[in-house]
Amino acid sequence: MTPKSVSVIILPLIVNILISQIKLIQEMAEFKPVLLTLPSLTPSLAVEILPFGLTLHRIIVQADGRTHDIVVGPEDPEGHTTQKYTNTIIGRFSNRIPAGTHNIERNGIKGQITAIANEGPNISLHGGITGFDSMSWTQLNSEDPPTLFTAAEVRNLRSPNTSYAIFRLISPDGNEGFPGKLIVEALVALIGPGEQGRKSGVTGEPSLETTEYNLGSIILVYRAKLDEKEKVVTPVNLTQHWGFNLEASLRDGPLPTVKEHILTLKSDRAAKLGPDALPTHEYLLAAEYPEHGHFSKKIGHLSPKRGYDDFYLLQNEGARHIPTRIPLSSFDSELDLIKEIILPSNNVQGNPTRRPAPVAELSSAKTGIRLIFDTNQHGVMFYTNIGADPSVGARKKIHGGSGIKDHGDSYGPGSAAFLEFHEPISAFLDPNNKDKEDSLVTTNELYNNYVRLDVKFKEVPQ
Repeated sequence: MTPKSVSVIILPLIVNILISQIKLIQEMAEFKPVLLTLPSLTPSLAVEILPFGLTLHRIIVQADGRTHDIVVGPEDPEGHTTQKYTNTIIGRFSNRIPAGTHNIERNGIKGQITAIANEGPNISLHGGITGFDSMSWTQLNSEDPPTLFTAAEVRNLRSPNTSYAIFRLISPDGNEGFPGKLIVEALVALIGPGEQGRKSGVTGEPSLETTEYNLGSIILVYRAKLDEKEKVVTPVNLTQHWGFNLEASLRDGPLPTVKEHILTLKSDRAAKLGPDALPTHEYLLAAEYPEHGHFSKKIGHLSPKRGYDDFYLLQNEGARHIPTRIPLSSFDSELDLIKEIILPSNNVQGNPTRRPAPVAELSSAKTGIRLIFDTNQHGVMFYTNIGADPSVGARKKIHGGSGIKDHGDSYGPGSAAFLEFHEPISAFLDPNNKDKEDSLVTTNELYNNYVRLDVKFKEVPQ
């Protein structure tokens, strides 16, 4: 055998080995958590983010000498490949779209979308067969800086009181039937509660029962822009599909459901759904359907037998102050749309803010943990994990599970409260939304979506 013939055989083998190693390294990177913590010897709040699906793998709360992970999910990061939609981002479009081709138009720009069925023959769910939840996001840095967040915004994030990461995903034209090449960037930030006044009095004189602690805030900001020379319009409706259980880490018996959690939604109506849970663009008033009146109500009280899988239209008048779209003509280096969003939760300096008032609150009397949400989105999907099967997937060890996939001790129905903030279901198909909050974006606009979660804790009497 000549040296030339040997090289012909060996070189392809070496190339294949190198390709396999590169692929393995990339796969390992997408499941390697990016840790955000607050500056403290014992951080009260921490988040683990996976580049795979922009997944919030863990949200750790340190309170009353206990460590809580307040989101459900698999023990191992790789488990998110099969335990889908568990704390991942959803995109290009959250929730359900009728499968098939639809004509779309915004501000005179026309187009078409072909929604691909992935949840039965009639439904395109959560962006299609391979949505943003199943894609690997790239963490940005000084060598590859964000392009959809301004220099002024990045400067504001560089604070001793803030820990953050920004990720990018590029969705090609035609991906899952959606028109236009879409550049998406997502900010995940932790904001400390401030140096002063960690305690916020509730009512009456401060005491063990009435003192509440601000532990910090989690900020999510999604930006998206079409990268097309021609005029294009496309649907964009992103959300974080995060599922909370504020008692799961107690591990003092069987995994608790969220039926005793107290939920408030600033909404007086829920979407009326048709066949296949597709929208009718009509709403059920909570005054007539009391199970949908979530006003400091225990989730289990008046709950439908199946649990909740319902969309609520929020009374969110303040959302107009932080727009869901920005004309690209006004997007310059000094524009700052996050400065009010990232103020400490106690705002001890009395800084004026036009941030929308809270639209949702979830709390547990058993742990004393309270979550408060505000957003510029106009609705929220509330889901109590009714499709969960304890025999499928894994439950985190901190929640009393084995952490082993398909071991029979995973999460069951009612084990989490998913609160997914986004625009109404298939809003672009409702003629009443034309050229308004229609969940469409054109080449002239920047998509801007935020949700903020304030974490508070009140000591529970023993």
